[in-house]
Amino acid sequence: MPQSTAPATTAPAAARDLDQLRKRQVRTGGPLPPRALPEPVALDRSCRTDADCTVKDIGNCCGAYPACVHKDSPTDPAAVRAQCARTGSLSVCGFREIDGCRCIDGTCSELPAAAPLAPPAPEPH
Repeated sequence: MPQSTAPATTAPAAARDLDQLRKRQVRTGGPLPPRALPEPVALDRSCRTDADCTVKDIGNCCGAYPACVHKDSPTDPAAVRAQCARTGSLSVCGFREIDGCRCIDGTCSELPAAAPLAPPAPEPH
């Protein structure tokens, strides 16, 4: 008498899942699958008064990059660097010092660092 087999639909779910896993091929090398990288956040530079603005690190392809933005604006320097790496972008390293921010025409703008004081003039003899 032939032995009857139960239909696959009556097999326990765990056994069906195990069978599906056995049918899959194992990856052994090659490039990794693409990762979803975070997108940089949109900066808010809007303002009504000077008090709305502050200096925050917004990041660039080299690392830290301070800029004047709205005090409540989100920043994500790590996401900026990840996007640079993904697109192969380069950036100028370094940044200018910012002494403060000011609201000019509804936009937070940087106040450049004060020029260093000139050394005193030598006294005449």
